[in-house]
Amino acid sequence: MSKKATAAKNVLVKLIVGAGQASPQPPVGPALGSKGVKAIDFCKDFNARTAHYTPGTPIPALVTVRPDRSFQFDIKSPPTAWLLMQAAGIEKGSPEAGKKIVGKVSLKHVYEIAKIKKTVCEIVMFCAVEI
Repeated sequence: MSKKATAAKNVLVKLIVGAGQASPQPPVGPALGSKGVKAIDFCKDFNARTAHYTPGTPIPALVTVRPDRSFQFDIKSPPTAWLLMQAAGIEKGSPEAGKKIVGKVSLKHVYEIAKIKKTVCEIVMFCAVEI
């Protein structure tokens, strides 16, 4: 491909940033700065759009950088693993997966997490429960 053909394409940058905590320092600044985007503009927009989340909640963002160095970004719901760890009240997962249990999550928590994921990601989840 020629340089003109590759320069005319949009570039996607995936970031996971704490809600309301975006700053032009690493990792946000270098990731966007290398693509020609002013990181401070992204940080202001991101912090404004994530103001309703609990500060520090990890929020995945997909930034589309256009050839004219303008950008657009979409925010996703917090990672399911993070939501489950918050519901279980633990800091990190088990060191021996499948052998050592470090927390428990009630069905009510699973239902609430499914509602969060459904509203943000528009995914319909069905849960079958034996009684």
